[in-house]
Amino acid sequence: MSTLHHEKLLFNDQINISNDGGELANDAGTLLIAEFLHQIHFDQLLEDNLHFKDDRKYCTFPLNNLFKQLLLQLLAGYCQDQSANTLSHAVDFKLVLSQAVASQPTLSRFINHISASGLFSVKSLLGSVAHFVLGQLNQHQLILDLDSTHADTFGDQEKSAYNGHYQTNGYHPLLAFDALSGCLLNAQLRPGNRYTSQGATKFLLRSLRAYDGSSLDVLVRGDSGFAAPGIYHACDKKQAKFVIRLKANYQLQSRAEHLIQVGDQDFTEAEVQWHVLRDYCPQSWSRPYRVIIKSTRPAGNFLFDHEFIVTNLEELSGPQVFALYHQRGSMEDLIKEVKRGFHFDKTDSSSFEANEFRMLVAGVAYNILQAMKNLVLPTKLKHAQVGTIRFKLLHVAAKVTHHARQVWVHLSQTNVFAKLFWQTLFKIQKPSIVKLSATLMAYSYNWSRKLNQLWHNIRWTTIA
Repeated sequence: MSTLHHEKLLFNDQINISNDGGELANDAGTLLIAEFLHQIHFDQLLEDNLHFKDDRKYCTFPLNNLFKQLLLQLLAGYCQDQSANTLSHAVDFKLVLSQAVASQPTLSRFINHISASGLFSVKSLLGSVAHFVLGQLNQHQLILDLDSTHADTFGDQEKSAYNGHYQTNGYHPLLAFDALSGCLLNAQLRPGNRYTSQGATKFLLRSLRAYDGSSLDVLVRGDSGFAAPGIYHACDKKQAKFVIRLKANYQLQSRAEHLIQVGDQDFTEAEVQWHVLRDYCPQSWSRPYRVIIKSTRPAGNFLFDHEFIVTNLEELSGPQVFALYHQRGSMEDLIKEVKRGFHFDKTDSSSFEANEFRMLVAGVAYNILQAMKNLVLPTKLKHAQVGTIRFKLLHVAAKVTHHARQVWVHLSQTNVFAKLFWQTLFKIQKPSIVKLSATLMAYSYNWSRKLNQLWHNIRWTTIA
């Protein structure tokens, strides 16, 4: 039992401080997350997707429970493994997990013993949550934005390498987002010295495989780092459209210059000309694709600057194609959110697999928040960053009491965001949210079946 203290402050002797306030919670808002996960039957989703190798003879915590604790810690903003030691005394986390909180050594052992099949099952879970959100939003389009980012490493970590673009050591992961829902569709950790497009074709095919047979119109967008024939062929194979920026080369520059129309220009005004190439087909391409050229002459200049985009879209004009590509810039905000808000680039472990596991757990936590944003959060918070959501909804003070086998969570009466809290809770508990669970199970089953078959093929191909 802790020692009771009672002290009077020196600067104002009318203020007294004591530690006899009972069980207090700092993160009572995490109960909203627990309620949402319950309504969509998230525990069943974990059972359907996660298949961790567990060779422990004696254990207190099932591995799926440890995974769920990692998720909730990230959602609440606790990114360090050692935070578990502090949270083990937090009454709100005990309520959310419906059990004791695992210690830091237990979590670290779990993370560092992850296997390749375990990683693949987490990717299955990541895709299942994203697929579920797309279905609930009744999306008819999937705008898949491809990009890569950087994760710093420190010390002698496995597969850490120097990246010339970022001019530092680290990893170079691939990401695929859906631009409409903001969900992370797929992620893959790579050594730091991998070029942007290296392995991107297989990554794209895996990202699209779960949507085989769906009625979604798929559009793939990427910068010049993904301007590779394999990407174009993969999109054709999956009947997907693509809009990808091309790097300028001598042939493209020469043809663009010959297409410039010269007349009575006013060189004091800026000028933009649009041109299309339909017969451009380098030797590495399997067939010609439509290349849109945007030639821009700044005011006061005599020469044009040229930008190039390759696409298999035939119905859109040049300005429309460029406008569609430029909307891809919103992906940078999504990458910042998943990195800064969920520590997607956290590389505390020495092994490559453990660091990829950390990355994927952060991705699942991010997708859970995206699901809440799209389905249950008030309008004011639908486009808010995770830091704002934590401040207004999760970090809520409360007192916990026990009466007649019931647990009472008494929220602070001075909480200025109380209205947002109750709006969110009422929305989560609506019957329509309960109906989501059946749909989620169907998505989970289909996604898990496809990815497990893919894992089986990859494993036996490797053995052969």
